[in-house]
Amino acid sequence: MPGDAPAGTAGAAFFDVDGTLTTGTTLFRFLEYRFAVEGRPPQAYTQERQRLRAMTEAGVCRSRTNRAYFASYARLSVSWVTELAEEWFRHELESEGFLHDSAVAALRRHQAAGEPVVLVSGSFPALLAPLARLLEVDAVLATEPETVLGHYTGDAAVTMIGGTKADAVRSWSAEHGIDPAAATAYGDHASDLPMLRATGRGVVVGGDRELRAIAAREGWRLLPAPPPAPPLRLPEPRWTARTPLAAGRRPA
Repeated sequence: MPGDAPAGTAGAAFFDVDGTLTTGTTLFRFLEYRFAVEGRPPQAYTQERQRLRAMTEAGVCRSRTNRAYFASYARLSVSWVTELAEEWFRHELESEGFLHDSAVAALRRHQAAGEPVVLVSGSFPALLAPLARLLEVDAVLATEPETVLGHYTGDAAVTMIGGTKADAVRSWSAEHGIDPAAATAYGDHASDLPMLRATGRGVVVGGDRELRAIAAREGWRLLPAPPPAPPLRLPEPRWTARTPLAAGRRPA
């Protein structure tokens, strides 16, 4: 908690997003929303989820599956995706239940104590920007999809997964005069473990068995798991010159 740090040291709080601050996974909820706008049939989203799940079940590391997620973004306009992400996020908030109240309350306590708050996520900037504004955080450390001339390439230059999260936390702390030993990190998955160990205090969100066992040994605090995410209200297809179609058109 804020106040646990040694006197005179500057603390900070680093929060994973999916399953920690949100009840649903931003990458997949937005993907489903995007496919609906593009006019793709529902099975297209199911097939994409199955493709990525098969990679995970085959033992492919999360960094590679994170990169593979962006294949369907190839040739999409960055500005179009950014605009659509703003719309998607408004719909999520209108439905209520998308934010994890316990984790958001913890974030607000750090802010009240005067500590900077940083989002550290495998999601990408277009999806995280509206959340960052809502929560008034100080920085976002995220996966960076590759872009060329304002369009996504279908790959990622940086995947904010596993050890990369820990490296980003240390680098940001050094740049801002933060002692990592005085900082707190929040995560819900075993892949967040390097980040949790990169700070002085880890907080485990939810019921990941491996993380909870480590938390018991390390004396880390626990927060409850988020409730199930609310149903996603899907939009009607929009057949405009700027909207990619199931047949393969891409917005300029």
